[in-house]
Amino acid sequence: MVDGAEYDTREGAGESGKSTILKQMKLIHDGGYSPEEKESFKEIIFSNTVQSMKVIVKAMDTMGIHYKVEMNQKYATTISSLPDQIEGDHLPQEIAIAIKSLWADQGIQEAFSRSREYQLNDSAQYYFDTIDSIAKLDYLPSDQDVLRSRVKTTGITETTFLIGDLTYRMFDVGGQRSERKKWIHCFENVTAIVFLVAISEYDQLLLEDETVNRMQEALTLFDSICNSRWFVRTSIILFLNKIDRFKEKLPISPMCNYFPDYDGGENYDAACDYILNRFVSLNQSDVKQIYTHFTCATDTHQIRFVMAAVNDIIIQNNLREVGLL
Repeated sequence: MVDGAEYDTREGAGESGKSTILKQMKLIHDGGYSPEEKESFKEIIFSNTVQSMKVIVKAMDTMGIHYKVEMNQKYATTISSLPDQIEGDHLPQEIAIAIKSLWADQGIQEAFSRSREYQLNDSAQYYFDTIDSIAKLDYLPSDQDVLRSRVKTTGITETTFLIGDLTYRMFDVGGQRSERKKWIHCFENVTAIVFLVAISEYDQLLLEDETVNRMQEALTLFDSICNSRWFVRTSIILFLNKIDRFKEKLPISPMCNYFPDYDGGENYDAACDYILNRFVSLNQSDVKQIYTHFTCATDTHQIRFVMAAVNDIIIQNNLREVGLL
């Protein structure tokens, strides 16, 4: 199938990193983002940054945490009064000053350290730490800025690109529950499914149902995909994503609090093996193989290597299908 189209779909629960992987594919295999395309991400990045600080400010109030610097109460009011969507070619200086001052406040840091208790974008710290750059009048988002930007995926988004002689059509599907019924039956003939799980979210709750653990939801979704009648002959490649955040969290948020049968303590390798086995053991087929990778979707070098391995898997499976292997 050298000249044919490869059909590949990315699935997973909300905020698992599906859209970030597609952005990486554009960087690695489609010439990256032009200055004009990067410009188009500015308002998204401004909005992500402001939205994240608004969320922390609100959480502080709910938790009863006080600002350590009195002026920051005024800045918090300023940020809270802003719309969620920030428009314009640059981030107003007064907003940047407020965010920088708030981020330095020990009260904000305390609330941030408890972010598993509320819904906060993973990109929050990255954008707060780079607020000086983001607020420059001549700011042009870097590749990393673009990779970390967040817009909730709704419906099905298709991206086409070349890897060697193969044409890939990749589909990014919405991960929130309300989106799944739109796509579960649409991919009967796909060559492979890349299923992403944010393993760092073992201690977090769903955005749309704050009674359900995100990892448990991902396990349920993976079970339904892996054993679906639509995907009997489909290769499944499991990306256990956000390993950087996972490694940071283990010492401060014990996994046994959320998975009582886990007994590996803070050991990173033991925790990775436990989660890997939880997913792979759901496979009810004697012939379907689950290919697994631990990933950090914002690390372009690593994703380049992992996707080369995925490409090899798809080619091998195609050769096997036509009896050449």
